[in-house]
Amino acid sequence: MQFQYKEAGVRVDLPYGMLDISSDEDYGYRPYQLMVASIVGCSTSVFMKILEKQRVNVEDFVVRTEVERNEAEADRIEKIRIHYVIKGKNLSDEKLYKNLEIARKNCSMVRSVEDSIEIVETLETIQISM
Repeated sequence: MQFQYKEAGVRVDLPYGMLDISSDEDYGYRPYQLMVASIVGCSTSVFMKILEKQRVNVEDFVVRTEVERNEAEADRIEKIRIHYVIKGKNLSDEKLYKNLEIARKNCSMVRSVEDSIEIVETLETIQISM
């Protein structure tokens, strides 16, 4: 990757498109947003692949986050709470939590930061009948 300095931040041209990064949201994505998005994106993708392999019937999948930052330490990310809301048929919380543990072990982004950022993952299910 090659980054180019631009007004109030940097720009990188990636295969999917241009990405602007800045501490000012008027000029690009904030670095902490990209960090959280990378962690959640990786974790969610791995989790869904596991569910698809097991043929878990997922109708809808939403992820909510809360981020705790430490102002005294340059706004360092201290904790990320990731809450999965899964809507589907015949969902087992026990099985989903086991799959979430497997996903966590196989997500490169979570593994990269697990010693420095506390990652808390929870889930809730919405059962649909048919």
